[in-house]
Amino acid sequence: MNKVILIGRLSKDPELRYTASNTAVCQFTVAVDRRFKSENQPSADFIPVVAWRQTAEFVAKYFSKGNRIAVTGQIQVRSWDDTEGKKRYATEVIADDIEFVESKRQDGGYGSAPLPDEPVSFRQETSSAAAPKQDNSSSNASSENSGTYFALNDEDGCPF
Repeated sequence: MNKVILIGRLSKDPELRYTASNTAVCQFTVAVDRRFKSENQPSADFIPVVAWRQTAEFVAKYFSKGNRIAVTGQIQVRSWDDTEGKKRYATEVIADDIEFVESKRQDGGYGSAPLPDEPVSFRQETSSAAAPKQDNSSSNASSENSGTYFALNDEDGCPF
């Protein structure tokens, strides 16, 4: 299984570009603190991340240098021959899911656009199949939260 979960800060503003076929691609680097710090060693790892399509546009619109970000994706290794004929390799994370880690700042929030009420995360759909519908039929469902949270009824015998 190839699955990566990163939580860190953007080391610089994301770079949004478009391919010749007008597909959005965004590259950015996430600085992830190391769990154990050794003397004369870096305290963080800088992980290159690539996001595609709507995920790329989401990152470019709502994130900027210094923002905390959560990335879920896959490691990809690619290779190419440089101009001198040497084989070069790049290892990067291909983002499937991006989430905010911190709340909106007082000075205007993330990036140049206001922070949206929803979604707080963005998941790249990998198949053309429709997402399963959420069942909001619970009698305890709160209409204010549109089924995201529900009130607990103390009479249901909750063990805590």
